Amino acid sequence: MQPTAWTEQDCADFLQVSRDYLRKLRQRGGGPPFVKIGRSVRYIPAHVSRWLEQTATTTTHSEAPVIIS
Repeated sequence: MQPTAWTEQDCADFLQVSRDYLRKLRQRGGGPPFVKIGRSVRYIPAHVSRWLEQTATTTTHSEAPVIIS
């Protein structure tokens, strides 16, 4: 049976980042969606996957170049 919610460490492992970095994303905003269950933070795998797809980019610049044809 697959878990329906990931711990911070599960999510960090999936994203291949440290747990501290994941916490910083959560505190600053802009990280994957999460839920609080009591004092525990949990991540829904489908929400994390959707967030990851939505943050995909094709450039390292903050703004995409304007193409004039």
